[in-house]
Amino acid sequence: MGKSSKDRRDIYYRLAKEEGWRARSAFKLLQLDQEFGLLDPAKVKRVVDLCAAPGSWSQVLVSRLNPTGAEGPDAPAHIVAVDLQAMAPIAGVAQLQGDITKTATARGIIDLLGGKPADLVVCDGAPDVTGLHDIDEYVQSQLLIAALNIATFVLGPGATFVAKIFRGRDVSLLHAQLKIFFQSVSIAKPRSSRNSSLEAFAVCQCYRPPIGYEPNLSNPLLTGYYDFDLSQLRGSNRVVVPFVACGDLSAYDADRNYPLSDAHQHSEPAQPPISPPYLEAAELKRSDRLAKPSSESAAADAAAAADSAATAAAAVAAADAAAAAVRCTAGSVTLAFPELPPRTSCGYTMSSFLRPQVPIGG
Repeated sequence: MGKSSKDRRDIYYRLAKEEGWRARSAFKLLQLDQEFGLLDPAKVKRVVDLCAAPGSWSQVLVSRLNPTGAEGPDAPAHIVAVDLQAMAPIAGVAQLQGDITKTATARGIIDLLGGKPADLVVCDGAPDVTGLHDIDEYVQSQLLIAALNIATFVLGPGATFVAKIFRGRDVSLLHAQLKIFFQSVSIAKPRSSRNSSLEAFAVCQCYRPPIGYEPNLSNPLLTGYYDFDLSQLRGSNRVVVPFVACGDLSAYDADRNYPLSDAHQHSEPAQPPISPPYLEAAELKRSDRLAKPSSESAAADAAAAADSAATAAAAVAAADAAAAAVRCTAGSVTLAFPELPPRTSCGYTMSSFLRPQVPIGG
């Protein structure tokens, strides 16, 4: 029941397993390609997939550019996948495990491409989100800048760069930074990306770095101090970001539940994670060895719950007593106030104003 629940809730998760993609994100690249024509076998011969694990985008690249999975100098396309984590192998993809903020990784990519420039660099990497949108947006933008920085080592003139971003209030700054290196920059939202997510993709086309620019990873995040307000920029200093929705209404809705057919059978992911960080915790829970609250903490929680229940019961009893104090008699209404303890306020006792059985004239 639990496994089928996610199949029903997430149509792209279900389709990814049925079609053999390692993750639902494969459909995002497919829809970006449908809109922008990114994966033209006649034009794209060398591709770099940054932050590639678990490998769904590399699978798409192979299926469109090297469907036979051929390797070697005669392959129709050379694809290099780079990630800090280990990734299960894919036929037709050369893998490099390394940090994209290091010069050694850039050199490794160039070596795997045979010293020739790349026609396309893609990056679907994202940090672990915190739920604080401003922080998540900033960290994601720093990851994108790091990806762009290493991409400048391998991109050829006129090449394309595609990377994930989180849309936020500083997206104009990010767009302006990308426009320095590319003739055209669009922000695209694939249909398979949930509407509730800030996720979008920067599609940067026609690479043309500034005159005299030399790639340098000494400052991979381009950190600096910006002492100005973007809202004060005017004229050519302001940039309007084109936003493109990829896929029409005929595509599946990523936020909608789709019923399962009678013939549906649950299928496992095409490539499970190799060493997920939650594996140890899951094993401890299965063996009933996961840390539990101490007995003192449990006793304190129980005592607090008992106090809360007693307070609530006292409040209910007081309300019942007040309701019972109002009664009707023939020809008059009599209010009966319960005796309250004296309480000093502004120099007098409130009990002096409260008298039981105070009749109100009929």
